[in-house]
Amino acid sequence: MISRRIIRIKVMQSLYAFHTSPDQTINQAEKELFHSIKRTYDLYHLLLQLLVEVHKYASERSELRKKKNFPTEEDLNPNTKFINNGLLSSLAQNIALQDYLESKKLSWIDHFNLIKKLHNQLTESEFFSKYMANSDSSISEDRGLVEYFYAEIVAQSDDLYQLLEEQSIYWNDDVEFVISMIIRTLGKFKANSPDFKSLMPLFKDREDEDFTKELIRKSIVNSDEYRSIIKTHLKNWEIDRVAFIDVLIMEMAICEFLNFQSIPTKVSLNEYIDLARYYSTIKSRTFINGILDKILKSLNEDGKVKKAGRGLIEETKSSTKRIK
Repeated sequence: MISRRIIRIKVMQSLYAFHTSPDQTINQAEKELFHSIKRTYDLYHLLLQLLVEVHKYASERSELRKKKNFPTEEDLNPNTKFINNGLLSSLAQNIALQDYLESKKLSWIDHFNLIKKLHNQLTESEFFSKYMANSDSSISEDRGLVEYFYAEIVAQSDDLYQLLEEQSIYWNDDVEFVISMIIRTLGKFKANSPDFKSLMPLFKDREDEDFTKELIRKSIVNSDEYRSIIKTHLKNWEIDRVAFIDVLIMEMAICEFLNFQSIPTKVSLNEYIDLARYYSTIKSRTFINGILDKILKSLNEDGKVKKAGRGLIEETKSSTKRIK
């Protein structure tokens, strides 16, 4: 579930904490990094359950309206299209989801007002009205409503963000990514299939988990070496004048150039330039791009960049293009 991009962001944040906390050890930094990643996985399950709770609230509300002293025709014969949404039924009965939430003691039980508010925002939307007015029902249409709920209701909820910030320092920055993973997960669900147990794993594979551990450890252990490389390629700049986050981003990029044979240098370069766009100053992207270009050229000339597998194939393609 955790993408390489999110791994890089988490490592960058952990490196920043490590270098600004003089008493922290490498083991502590690694432990904090993996804790942060696991909290993102917690949020993934918790936000999946959020839709289950909204669906449950709608069902209970419909039943209560039938029991009114003077129920209307609409109360007695409601439009049950949302309540009968097959995708939501599958999610509500998903064993893997419920087992995980129970094991981590995660729930929305104390946040009824948020559930009610999100339900009202959904049911009062024009999208929902059109969904309910269409007498036809399909898994594609049900999935469209789910995607709308997460992208337009959940992602825009200030109340949710405030609540998440109170519960975990890690969560607010993760919401957008987690929502994209939820939409991908539900894209694979089948209607009314309670035995469908496949949720996304924490890491895509063992290689990604090893990448996480090696990236933070090698970035810390070789920090002085990487910083020296950066200094060599700074013109008319003292490294102390460079934004600290920019230095960290460049150190991580150099770490990937030198230590991860299967990752093409172009991929690493693009990822860290993009990281600078979101986490540093306006001018940092161009600045970092220029410095890393020079560093990569120098490392290649010295024969220090050694790639294998996909990394080697992509490097060969890039070299061929440059020759042409």
